[in-house]
Amino acid sequence: MPKLFLMMASLACLLMAAPAAAAGRTESVNFPAYDTIRGIDDYASPTEYRAAVADRRFVMEKISYASDGLTVYAYVYRPRSGLRNLPVIIFNRGSWTWPTFSGELVTMANRLARKGYLVVAPMYRGSGGAAGRDELGGAELDDLFNLLPVIKRMKMADTSHLYLYGESRGGMMVYQALRDGFPAKAAAVVGAFTDLDAMLQDPRWAKAGEAIWPDLNSQRSAIVKRRSAVQWADRIGKPVLIIHGAKDSEVSVT
Repeated sequence: MPKLFLMMASLACLLMAAPAAAAGRTESVNFPAYDTIRGIDDYASPTEYRAAVADRRFVMEKISYASDGLTVYAYVYRPRSGLRNLPVIIFNRGSWTWPTFSGELVTMANRLARKGYLVVAPMYRGSGGAAGRDELGGAELDDLFNLLPVIKRMKMADTSHLYLYGESRGGMMVYQALRDGFPAKAAAVVGAFTDLDAMLQDPRWAKAGEAIWPDLNSQRSAIVKRRSAVQWADRIGKPVLIIHGAKDSEVSVT
């Protein structure tokens, strides 16, 4: 799971954003060296990472698409061959803003692709060079929903078999998407938080919260409710596999 310092450090990433490309553009993706990726040992060993990067059966691309008048980005990990009717896993990353997370994604995406899935991972507004501000569970939920017409245009995607996967913050996004009617058949979350009010009792998260939500003091109730699945669990009507380590130091299993 991404470390908390990535969330804090990502404040700087907003200043690093490159100009946005036109919607519909596809770009090739480069992978950084293993030992330059913060927290990579949470995702893969050096051997697993290098094997995934070197697997020529698959390719990762960065695509752009329109969302609420913004040009935002997503990664697509797909077979090089023209396979059709692949079930789709929409991978929702953890943490706040990222300039890139291809290195963090590639090993998991490779595992899923080898099982026959097409993997699509929204970056969300404010990341990867996109305009807009990531509210960590706010308006960027639209970036997830606005991926649907993009996926429907992918010839190899079986849109009757869509699944959601989310890590940490991404799990919270998955819960919100299911609450709001995202057409997934099922979902899985890893280390997801479901009670933001409890999280904010931790001084580390309280400090991060002040940076992420400048209006936290005046809008705390609304911010917490929107992002806390414990307050609207009855609105989640799809099967969800919940995975959470008992020793998770970032998001307590309690």
